Amino acid sequence: MLNPTVWLPLCAGLTLLGLVLSFLAFRRRGAASGIRVAAWALLPAAAYLTGALQMLWTVGTTIVGFVTGLVFNPFVWAGVAVAGLSVVLFVASGVMRGRKLASFRKKTSEEAPEVKPSANKAVPKPQQPAVAPKQTSKAEDDFSDIEALLKKRGIG
Repeated sequence: MLNPTVWLPLCAGLTLLGLVLSFLAFRRRGAASGIRVAAWALLPAAAYLTGALQMLWTVGTTIVGFVTGLVFNPFVWAGVAVAGLSVVLFVASGVMRGRKLASFRKKTSEEAPEVKPSANKAVPKPQQPAVAPKQTSKAEDDFSDIEALLKKRGIG
């Protein structure tokens, strides 16, 4: 980790450079642009004063260490290969289980005996409606609503 005496001049320099650029943006592009650049320019000083800079440095070095350890370590690659094999085995077992359940369901539906009514109970006759409902397709039903609306408006 870098010494805090190194961070102070770095952050102060970035903030001063940003404020100079803010002044130039203010003169060339207007107040809104200058204020936006000034807001960006104050972030390095704020990061130093709050201690966030050290935290970001620690997080960055940890991530870089993890990635380099991942890329250059053969044991890590072996772990990735084992994890991939595990995923392949999970998928294969799921496919095999799905086939087994499908064949089991097919077998049980074919082997199920028919249920016969008992001798002392009357067999109910299926009820049929007195008038059969008019068979219309869904598309005709949709267009009939539109036709009725057009007739109501005096069109067609």
